Amino acid sequence: MADNRTRRKPKKDEEGGWKFWLQTIALTAAIYAVLFLLMQFVFSNDKVSGPSMQPTFENGDKVIAFRHTQLSRGDVVVLKAPDEPGSFYIKRIIGLPGDTVVSKNNKIYVNGKKLDESFLDAGSKLKEPETSIYANKPYSYTYDFTLSELAKESSEYKQRYSNSYLKKVEKTNKVPAGSYFVMGDHRTVSKDSRIIGFINKKSIIGEVKWRYWPLNKWSTF
Repeated sequence: MADNRTRRKPKKDEEGGWKFWLQTIALTAAIYAVLFLLMQFVFSNDKVSGPSMQPTFENGDKVIAFRHTQLSRGDVVVLKAPDEPGSFYIKRIIGLPGDTVVSKNNKIYVNGKKLDESFLDAGSKLKEPETSIYANKPYSYTYDFTLSELAKESSEYKQRYSNSYLKKVEKTNKVPAGSYFVMGDHRTVSKDSRIIGFINKKSIIGEVKWRYWPLNKWSTF
């Protein structure tokens, strides 16, 4: 009897080892599946490219955006670039659907009221180099415009939109339904809604909530 028990013991150990590895593999697969679903439907992991949101975000910063959030004026969002298929931009929402937007004397007015742009304070202390067309202007400098003027005068708008669409914007000075007017915090270099036009809600990937890289700039928004 002792010899039989000795022979069976390695078999049980072997079965236990296989069960452990199968359970480990199954658990790992489940974790990856959950993470995949979360990244597909809840979060978006993105890397900032370019200077358009300086100094709020720098080139190379890594951020997490939440999908399907209630978007508000001032939110920073990741969006599909309308002029570069397959690329993504990070911008700040300035105008919501139905808002009027006017820039005058380096201030933004939404629905007739001056917009609180305290998020530009850091950029207002940084100056463009002498080689820039905006030499010595702060990063936050915003040239004058209205949505009506963009619709009437912008060659980019005329390439992107129909005449009837532009006529309506020219008449109302309003952000069209289902769309957003976005801008970069580095106003003098940002390619934003002043150039690429209004951003359809379906093109917005998510709202930036967390910068996790670099570690010394870890922050929530």
